[in-house]
Amino acid sequence: MKLGLFSLMLTFFAFVAQAAVPGPINVPGSTILWKGYKVTGMHEGTVKFKSGTLDVQNGVIKGGDFMIDMASINCTDLSGKGKESLEGHLKSDDFFGVANFPTASIKFKKVVPTNLTGDYRITADVTIKNTTKEVKFNANAKDGVATASIKLDRSDFDVRYGSGSFFDNLGDKTIYDEFDLNISVKY
Repeated sequence: MKLGLFSLMLTFFAFVAQAAVPGPINVPGSTILWKGYKVTGMHEGTVKFKSGTLDVQNGVIKGGDFMIDMASINCTDLSGKGKESLEGHLKSDDFFGVANFPTASIKFKKVVPTNLTGDYRITADVTIKNTTKEVKFNANAKDGVATASIKLDRSDFDVRYGSGSFFDNLGDKTIYDEFDLNISVKY
């Protein structure tokens, strides 16, 4: 009887220890959609995860750490030469300087469940071009998929091209500083 209880306790502690370890995300099944705005309209596209982990304990998100492949920036609202031109420009030093800064990251600092099951308020460090800023956003997790919408200010990360915050008289060439990320992570 003592051996059975001991075996049961070992199984329980092994399960608890395993549940506390962050697990890798399903990179191919996870998506990041971006949307940037300018005076005359907007552009949108995707960027891919390079890697990531999500710490889920007993069905509750406790933390997360994600690496983004900046070379995967893709524009989905244009085609042909316009698409190639915008993607090249976004990867250039005018914007994200992908040759020197091939990855960006999101690292959770604080995760607070709300009163609604599966909803969270997250504080995270976002690093783009070697500059880290704290951001806060809402997230939801249900059935193995976590989603979040994040609004970032590109000028916080020294992405100044076409910004009315840094340059005067841009007129209809102004590109707004804030852009949106809609993230879906399979875990």
